[in-house]
Amino acid sequence: MEKKLSELKPGETGVIVSIQAVTMHRRHRRRRSWGFQRRLEDMGLTPGTKIMVVKSAPFHGPIEIHVRGSRLAIGRGMAEKILVSVEK
Repeated sequence: MEKKLSELKPGETGVIVSIQAVTMHRRHRRRRSWGFQRRLEDMGLTPGTKIMVVKSAPFHGPIEIHVRGSRLAIGRGMAEKILVSVEK
């Protein structure tokens, strides 16, 4: 079952399936967000990577995740663009 990273609850684990790096620009032109995708890759968030949600801040705050032995906090906007295959 695939979900957005922002939809996962604390304690849930999954594997990153894809990153939606395409944004709609002015006048509905599609534009690739290379900077966004590169930033996630630099943090170790690539397709096939296993992650676990540690904490989710209230009121649409950041999400703390455990990935590759490190804990990262990412904003909700970023988490909305990351698709995860949920493990049960």
